[in-house]
Amino acid sequence: MDWAALAKELITLIVVIDPVGSIPVFLFAVQGVPRTLHRRFALRAVVIAALVLLAFLVGGQLLLESLGLRFGSFQIAGGVILFLFAMTMVFGESKPAREIEEAERDHLAGAVFPLAMPSIASPGAMLAIVILTDNHTESIAEQAITAGLLLIVLLLTLVLLLVASVVHKVIGNTGASVISRVMGIVLATIAVDSILGGLDALGVLDVAPPPVESPLNQVETE
Repeated sequence: MDWAALAKELITLIVVIDPVGSIPVFLFAVQGVPRTLHRRFALRAVVIAALVLLAFLVGGQLLLESLGLRFGSFQIAGGVILFLFAMTMVFGESKPAREIEEAERDHLAGAVFPLAMPSIASPGAMLAIVILTDNHTESIAEQAITAGLLLIVLLLTLVLLLVASVVHKVIGNTGASVISRVMGIVLATIAVDSILGGLDALGVLDVAPPPVESPLNQVETE
């Protein structure tokens, strides 16, 4: 078992799901919800996010291939979108503040929006799941391990939401914003690796492999 690769996959999932960044969104969303329902609210949001992400894990690449698109092209497109997403985390309005603003406009649609989507099951997370579970290079067992890591991250997210009030008192909105921006820098680096991996898979560039293979830099095999 490649523990370094597993650690990279776990870090990637933590970065794109951003459990800490969802805390302010949760606190805002439950303002009008009785405290006795907060746990059910958090659980429902995480379960919905898990179903969405697992659906992308199982069928995302099948949908891609049914359209006749090459995985290398998807790696590049996914890398570009992940990079743009990372730039909004680093330079733009912070993730919590942006999603709280969306919640205000939509009058608190509940656990589905904006908490389950796009706060937990974000577009970046959906793309990362597809890239991490390439059917051509990853066996069913390896994809099952990735699914297990995903569930671990979602469990961590649920735990943080359940103790959100305590955590928020410690880090505040400023702390959540700082952490989100640091994760944005890491995500930008992962996105560049994905783009280079896609160019290598398509034969456009001959990219030297890194010392430790990135989970988002998988090369399509014939």
